[in-house]
Amino acid sequence: MMRGTARAQRKRRLVLATMLALPLLAYLALCLLMYGRQQSLVYFPQGTRMDAVHTDYAIKRDGVALRGWLINPGQADALIYFGGNAEAIEGMRTRLSRWFPDRSIYLLAYRGYGASDGEPDEAALVGDGLALFDHVRSRHRQGDVALIGRSLGSGVASQVAAQRPVKQLVLVTPFDSLAEVGAGHYPWLPVNWLLRDRYDSHRHLANFDGQVLVIRAGRDQVVPPVHTNRLIAALPKAPEVVDVAEASHDTVLSGDVPVEAMARFLAR
Repeated sequence: MMRGTARAQRKRRLVLATMLALPLLAYLALCLLMYGRQQSLVYFPQGTRMDAVHTDYAIKRDGVALRGWLINPGQADALIYFGGNAEAIEGMRTRLSRWFPDRSIYLLAYRGYGASDGEPDEAALVGDGLALFDHVRSRHRQGDVALIGRSLGSGVASQVAAQRPVKQLVLVTPFDSLAEVGAGHYPWLPVNWLLRDRYDSHRHLANFDGQVLVIRAGRDQVVPPVHTNRLIAALPKAPEVVDVAEASHDTVLSGDVPVEAMARFLAR
């Protein structure tokens, strides 16, 4: 009788332990799944792909061909535009040409985007951005080279500005760290442990001594303004900040206010 009772108690303990372990195992499996799929959650090149014949120029880095567009060629000063994580940047050509007619403007599709070869990740995109800056600098030796980084591109532009002689940096809907933004969107996941591509702009710009213009969207649900505010607070010098209170992440550059602010800032 006592043996039967002991067996029943062991069985109940085993069942209870199994019931407690299953949610933990399921959570760990979900974490592994998210870890394996993280590149597809950060980068969205699918809607940007095109044939190389539609691009203006190419540069090669580590055997990878990167292709892009040149606007307003022949100007003394230059501007490099780094786009968002799902942005077909060639769609910005007309507006950039109209906004900044006195600068030659360079757009380069990220690896795996547009007609560029390769696969995107932080180290590759930053390295490509540095190579693009050096290419542009060699073509505009007597002029200035300014940067605009939008959303994900703000993370790339911040690292390029930190490693090259950049006097003017425009950041559109930027963030302090992609890891922190991800943690806000997925509070039930240990994003800071899982994320490989972190884009820690607040750390990279800690010693930046150039001028910074930040454009902040008041209704941004992709990069909530709190993350833009944290980046602003981390900068060594107070930046110029333009608030577009009614704008979302995607509509922030639709009105005259941010465009006029960028034009004034880059004309200094």
